[in-house]
Amino acid sequence: MTKNVLEKKKAQRAKRKMRVRSKVFGTQQRPRVSVFKSNKHLYAQAIDDNNHATLAHVDGKKLGLGKNMEDSKKIAAAFAENLKAKGITQVVFDRNGYLYHGVVAAFAETLRENNIAL
Repeated sequence: MTKNVLEKKKAQRAKRKMRVRSKVFGTQQRPRVSVFKSNKHLYAQAIDDNNHATLAHVDGKKLGLGKNMEDSKKIAAAFAENLKAKGITQVVFDRNGYLYHGVVAAFAETLRENNIAL
């Protein structure tokens, strides 16, 4: 891809990200779960926007998992256990500018299956 196309894609994702972020806000009792996809791995963190603090996180790279659907479900299950250990059962889902499809949707559905209310 050319440089202009990549810049346009980045700008469009940034616009989507800000549009979603303006509506989603995390608190201590109900933190914001932000998902990030790199080319190879999936990352997520639970953020308290009032105190600007990360309450829990999961790193697909450290778990040795990639970015496909099955690995996304395993990462979400590990993240749900981490949230439950911290006493968090309700979260607000921030798709971070990505479409709610594929890996992102599988991550959210697995959190719901593990009794984390979105």
